[in-house]
Amino acid sequence: MSTDATTEPIRFDTKIAVLLRDDLEPWQRLNVTSFLVSGLGSQIPEVIGEPYEDADGVRYLPMFRQPVVVLEGTKEVLVTAHGRALSRALPRAVFTSDLFGTGNDRDNRAAVRAVATAELDVVGLVVYGPRNGVDKVVKGARMHP
Repeated sequence: MSTDATTEPIRFDTKIAVLLRDDLEPWQRLNVTSFLVSGLGSQIPEVIGEPYEDADGVRYLPMFRQPVVVLEGTKEVLVTAHGRALSRALPRAVFTSDLFGTGNDRDNRAAVRAVATAELDVVGLVVYGPRNGVDKVVKGARMHP
């Protein structure tokens, strides 16, 4: 049986990982994940694939070109992962507990800006980069159920 480039599985040397604090409510997990991943495509265009089109020619927005791994961990795991992401200078987005009390982008940015890096109450983190680097950042986290 022969295979060609269109049937070969696609392997990525990069990884997108979302890490959520394990004490979040279900609605918070979804909200945090949505906000976190929204930043990647605007700053790292290569993570976005081509637009979709159905058999009737209806077009849909492009999405990530690769899977997103969603993990969870304790507050301590989040603090450690945040520090690792910073030390490795990997592209990242952060969601802090303060953002649950705001209602717009301006107030979100002000809430993060008001807190020193070491004092951020991180409840969500997305990181993108080489697979091994991302794996090291999220070490200690487990797959989200």
